Amino acid sequence: MSKAVYIATMEKSSGKSIVTLGLMRMLLGTVAKVGYFKPIISDFEEGEIDNHINTALAHFKLDIGYKDAYAFTKSEVINKMNEDRIDEVFDTIIEKYKAIEENYDFVLVEGTDFSGEGTATELEINTEIAKNLGIPVIIIESGTGKTMKGFINNLLSAYHLFEDNDVRVLAVIANKVQPKNLERVQSELYHELPKKVVVNAIPVIDFLANPTIKEVIKELDAEVLFGQGDELNNQVANYMVGAMQLRHFLPRLKEDTLIITPGDRSDLILGALQANISYNYPSIAGIVLSGGLKPEAPIIELIEGLPRKIPILSVPRDTYPIVKSVGMINSQIYADNKQKISVSIRTFDKYVADFELSNALITFKSAGITPRMFQYNLLKRAQKHKKHIVLPEGKDDRILRAAARLSNQGIVDLTILGKYKEIEKRVETLGIQFDLDKIKIINPIESPNFKDYAATLYELRKHKKMNLAMAEDKMEDVSYFGTMMVYKGHADGMVSGAAHTTQHTILPALQFVKTKPGVSVVSSIFFMCLDDRVSVFGDCAINPNPTAEQLAEIAISSADSSKAFGIEPKVAMLSYSSGSSGIGEDVEHVREATEIVKKIRPDISIEGPIQYDAAVDPLIGKSKLPNSKVAGQASVLIFPDLNTGNNTYKAVQRETGALAIGPMLQGLNKPVNDLSRGCTVEDIFNTVIITAIQAEGL
Repeated sequence: MSKAVYIATMEKSSGKSIVTLGLMRMLLGTVAKVGYFKPIISDFEEGEIDNHINTALAHFKLDIGYKDAYAFTKSEVINKMNEDRIDEVFDTIIEKYKAIEENYDFVLVEGTDFSGEGTATELEINTEIAKNLGIPVIIIESGTGKTMKGFINNLLSAYHLFEDNDVRVLAVIANKVQPKNLERVQSELYHELPKKVVVNAIPVIDFLANPTIKEVIKELDAEVLFGQGDELNNQVANYMVGAMQLRHFLPRLKEDTLIITPGDRSDLILGALQANISYNYPSIAGIVLSGGLKPEAPIIELIEGLPRKIPILSVPRDTYPIVKSVGMINSQIYADNKQKISVSIRTFDKYVADFELSNALITFKSAGITPRMFQYNLLKRAQKHKKHIVLPEGKDDRILRAAARLSNQGIVDLTILGKYKEIEKRVETLGIQFDLDKIKIINPIESPNFKDYAATLYELRKHKKMNLAMAEDKMEDVSYFGTMMVYKGHADGMVSGAAHTTQHTILPALQFVKTKPGVSVVSSIFFMCLDDRVSVFGDCAINPNPTAEQLAEIAISSADSSKAFGIEPKVAMLSYSSGSSGIGEDVEHVREATEIVKKIRPDISIEGPIQYDAAVDPLIGKSKLPNSKVAGQASVLIFPDLNTGNNTYKAVQRETGALAIGPMLQGLNKPVNDLSRGCTVEDIFNTVIITAIQAEGL
C-alpha cells in the first residue's frame, strides 16, 4: 500500500480543499493516523499563515506543528533556484516529509497553490517533488471558464506531464463542472485515460464558491462596525449597490446579498436591517459602507439595540472599486467555518468513488526507491548509528573537505591518518570548517598502538615469512595501519583509494581481514542513482574474469547487499543474448552461473542470460521474456566480466548524469572500501556513509 498521496493541480482556485478534506476523512476510516504536509506554501504577510495547513491541522486535530507541515515559501524556492541550489529544496522537503511519515500511517501531501507568476516552474517543481518522494498523484482541475474541449485537454496534459516524468497518476478529478456536463466529462475522460486511472467529476457547488464576510473584510481591509463570531462566516451569494430610493431597493434583494452603499445612506442601512428581520424578505449577508462615511450616533445607537444584527463594515474606498474587489474574491475554506467544511466532505463523499480510490491507494506499489530518497535514507541511517570510520589519506584535499562535511553533519566519527600540524595548516589554507577537536588525527608511526599493530600483523603473516621488522615497515603504510584499526576494532570501517591504487587499498584487507565464512571471492557493487530509480551494478571494480561459480557468488552477494540497503533485489545476469535465443561460450557461462544461484538461493528472483535492454525496459522485457518476473524491472544487474561492467557503469554515469555511489566491496569480514583516484568530494562523502551502514550488520 502507498503510504502517501500527492494532491496536484495545474492552476489556482482548482478546489483542492474539497479533495483534501474528503480524502482526509476517507483515509481516517481506513488507517489509524493520517498526517498532512504541504511542501511549498505561498508568501504571506508577517503574522499570516497558510489557510490550507491551518484548516487541515485544526479540523482533524493533527499533532503536527505549523512549521513542521511545510518546507519553504514560494519566494524561498525561487531564490534557491536563482542561486542554483534547488537540490537543497528537494533534500529539505524529503527530510520534513520523512519526519511526518515516521509518525503517521499515511501522509496526504498537497501541492502548490499557483499564486502569482511562474506557472511553468511550479508545474515542474510539483512533478519533481512527487517523483522524489516516490508517491502517486491525484490530479484536480477546475472547469470554470473553460470550454469542454479545453478542459478535457488540460486534464489529459496534466496526466501525461506526471506520467512522462515517471510519477504514477492514481486518479483524475474534474472539479467545478456544470451539473449538466458531469456525465459527458466523465465519459470523455474514461475514454481517453487508461483503465487503471480512477476518474471522477464534481459539480460546481455555489455555496463553496461564495466568499464569506470574513474574506470580504480581508480583501477590502475593512473596519468591522458590527458583527462577530459566526456572523462573519455569512455567505455572500449575491451583491448589489444601494444607490436608489428604498422603495425601489427592497424588491431587488436576494438571499445572502451583500449590500454596498455609501455610509451616509441611513435610509438604505435601516431598510436593509429591517428587511433582514422581516419574514417577507430574504436574509442579508452583510453591509459594506463606502467612502469612509459612518452612520451618525443616533443610527449607531438604534442598530446596537436590534435583537438580530448583521455584519456592517466600513471602507474608505468609493463604491464601485469596492464592487470590483468583491467580485474578484476567490473563496477559501477556513478552520472555523464548520459549515463549509461539512459541505466539502459531503460533496466529496457523494461524487468521488471512494471505494475505487481507496483500492487504488491500497494496491499501489512504487516501482522502486528514488535516488534522493535513497540518499536521504542512507544519511539518516548512518547518523542514527554513527560508526567510526578511518580515512588514511590525510594529505588529500578532497578527503579533508569530505571529512569536514561528514563531521559537521554528525554522520560518523572520523579518524584521519597524517601529521597533525600538516593537516591543521592545510585546513586553514583551504578555508574549510574543520573541527580538529571532533576529528582524531593520527600519525601512524607516533601512535601508541604502532608496536601492537606491528606485532599483530607479524603473528598473522609469519607463516608467509614475514618478520617483525617487516611488519613494522608495513605498518608505516597508511593502508596497512588503517586496515589494522578496523581489524582490531578501533574503527568500524575504512575508506581509501583517492590517492592509492585499488590493489594498495584492499591488499591488506585480503591478507588479514579476510572474507566472510562461505564467501570465496571479494566483489564490488555500485549504487547507480539514475533519474527515476536506483540500480545495483556488479562487479565493476574487482574481478576481471570470474568463473561461473564466482559470478554466481557475486550475484548472491549483490542481491544481499541490495536488500540490506532497502532495494528489492531482482537480479539480471547480463549477456549479449536473452533466454535461450543465443548460444556460445560466454552465454553458457552466464547461464551456468544463473542455475547455480537458483540452486543455492532459490529465494532470489533471478533471470539470465538476459540483455541489458530486456532487463530494464518493461516493453522490451515483456517482448523477449514474457513469463519472466525480472525482465523489464531488474534492480540488480550482474555483468559477466570486469571489462563489461566497468565500461558500462562509466558510460551510464557520463551519458545520463547518474550519481554512482561506490564501489562498495562485499564479502569481507569488516568493511573496507576503495575509492577511484578520480573521485569527487561527493563520492568520498557517499562512500563513507555506505561503509558506516555496512558496519551496522557486523
